[in-house]
Amino acid sequence: MSLKNLPADVTYYDLNNEINIPIDNQIPLNKDQEALAAFLVQNVQPNTKTFASLKDRFDYLETHDYLETGFIAKYDFAFIEKLYAYLKSQDFHFKTFMAAYKFYAQYALKTNDGDYYLENYIDRVAMNALYFADGDPQLAMDLADEIIHQRYQPATPSFLNAGRSRRGELISCFLIQSTDDMNAIGRTINSALQLSRIGGGVGINLSNLRGAGDPIKHIDGAASGVVPVMKLLEDSFSYSNQLGQRQGAGVVYLSVFHPDIMAFLSAKKENADEKIRLKTLSLGVTVPDKYYELIRADADMYLFSPYGVEREYGMPFSYVDLTKEYDNMVKNPNIKKTKVKARDLENEISKLQQESGYPYVVNIDTANRENPIDGKIVMSNLCSEVMQVQTPSLINDQQEYEKLGTDISCNLGSTNIVNLMQSPDFGHSVEAMVRALTFVTDNSNVDVVPSIQKGNHQAHTIGLGAMGLHAYFAKNHLEYGCKEAVDFTNIYFLLLNYWTLKASNEIARERHETFVNFDKSKYADGSYFDKYTEQAWQPKYAKTAELFAGIKIPTQADWEALKVAVMRDGLYHQNRMAVAPNGSISYINDTTASLHPIINRVEERQEKKIGKIYYPAPYLSNDTINYYKSAYDTDMRKVIDVYAAAQQHVDQGMSLTLFMRSTIPAGLYEWKDGRTDKMTTRDLNILRNYAHRKGIKSIYYIRTFTDDDSEVGVNECESCVI
Repeated sequence: MSLKNLPADVTYYDLNNEINIPIDNQIPLNKDQEALAAFLVQNVQPNTKTFASLKDRFDYLETHDYLETGFIAKYDFAFIEKLYAYLKSQDFHFKTFMAAYKFYAQYALKTNDGDYYLENYIDRVAMNALYFADGDPQLAMDLADEIIHQRYQPATPSFLNAGRSRRGELISCFLIQSTDDMNAIGRTINSALQLSRIGGGVGINLSNLRGAGDPIKHIDGAASGVVPVMKLLEDSFSYSNQLGQRQGAGVVYLSVFHPDIMAFLSAKKENADEKIRLKTLSLGVTVPDKYYELIRADADMYLFSPYGVEREYGMPFSYVDLTKEYDNMVKNPNIKKTKVKARDLENEISKLQQESGYPYVVNIDTANRENPIDGKIVMSNLCSEVMQVQTPSLINDQQEYEKLGTDISCNLGSTNIVNLMQSPDFGHSVEAMVRALTFVTDNSNVDVVPSIQKGNHQAHTIGLGAMGLHAYFAKNHLEYGCKEAVDFTNIYFLLLNYWTLKASNEIARERHETFVNFDKSKYADGSYFDKYTEQAWQPKYAKTAELFAGIKIPTQADWEALKVAVMRDGLYHQNRMAVAPNGSISYINDTTASLHPIINRVEERQEKKIGKIYYPAPYLSNDTINYYKSAYDTDMRKVIDVYAAAQQHVDQGMSLTLFMRSTIPAGLYEWKDGRTDKMTTRDLNILRNYAHRKGIKSIYYIRTFTDDDSEVGVNECESCVI
């Protein structure tokens, strides 16, 4: 942090570090409060540029090119003063040193030389509210109310860049795919360079590419396979590194039935040959139901040449239903195939996950079975929670689009569960959030990759998620994964689903516009709503009902009325919900990340600028400490149960991380067939199969706590933690 007058003795840092030194066997949480106060006095106050009036401040920011031109002029300045007066009256304060430090280090606008802060938290909230409301004073007030009370948190790219003249995109990540020809591969690599340059992680589907040894122009053995393309992509992300501030970040996905799957996995191993070893590129596999069926039967499985499959089926490999067509493909002599043992491949996946945390696993048939949109989901993103239909492009020899397909941008934001549950009007809060995200999708213009631009303009997709679930459980004395906790998760995400549908329907009615191909969706024919109209969805337990007291839970009649409205007027957004990891924004919200359990009651973070920072779990006290069990000491089936409860209402996916110990405490896992105290590949196999049976669409990282107190699989890129 380049700020003038920084004290040589950074006492706020020292005070924060004292949290890690118990006093009389107690965590000295008061040291964090002292660190917070010292940080504000010693760092923030002397290094914040002050102005005589609010008008002077805005004039300065516009004159010196800190503000995007035009959006402030959409408001009468008297209204801006009114909005600021309201925000100040709410008496916002950071609750922890980590929250304040993260905000000022990562989000606050600074002078060009880095010497002064030009805004505080209220200023950033105001910029977001004014920018995303796009000239609508009432919406600006609503958004200001949601963000200052931390019921809603825009994703990092949106929260950081809103209103700035020199900014990156408002989008978190992108998804693209390649087809099986050199023009498409070249265009894919160029797209990766361009998208990495403008910020955000990039997911790339390589399943359509022919395998190593496949023919080129009918010459057998000519193709090099997917690994060389992966190396080119890794180098592209390293080169196009967002102004040198951070490395570009990407993930490549490959079908588990692709003939290069073993080489694909091997490229991430620590002992891989340097010519093929991937150091920074992330890996993901797409897994259809047929794979799990073959594993259960301990059967052989066949890997199919995408080259042969495309010629037989007339479509790229990713678009063929492998579960449905598997037996036909095995019998087809025109499709080159390789035989392996299904369980051998399963063990290879588990071994690599133990070693590196990769690959991500996308249960592609589960995703498509629950997909209400016409078309096929073929991949996911850098955090495995975005799942939307895509169509392939056709590139000619001039590197032009002969047929422009559709790809994906991720327009994300998150609810803070603890605070949204205290909203005076849950539905109104969610509507404001949907409208803020709608601005992001409407005003994102990724023309460097036309297929993404087309996909975004047609689909208007957003991804509203959630964070702070474990904090909510602890605060309300619920053990993570207990029946009441699962029940709460079910109802909370049912509410998000209902109110995002209501908001999307209202916007479609206002604008007389729906997403493209709405008429071919399960929303249009009403079948999407059957599970809500044919049974009552209410809390099952008295404790859960008590938590939702005063919050309207839609009845079957409410769902029926919504079904009629959607069938009549449509939806503006093709997709509405996705649960991202949201690590960075959870800190400034003083809450727990995403839906998973905490790692430690006092988390240790290594910050590049000042070293280790300690972050106590939200609401940690003698009253809540017993409800804050580490993820590493939690049966992961309970975590899967919680995510599964949410997944049944989330139209896209969720970034589900599994946490494993290399040495497992006795009694933590009670497998039916007995077990040892060492984590084995079999343990991970069981968990992945359990997740599949529970309807989980994807598994993100596997994080392993080893015997030497280190973690494997924790190299989460900044693009992931939105």
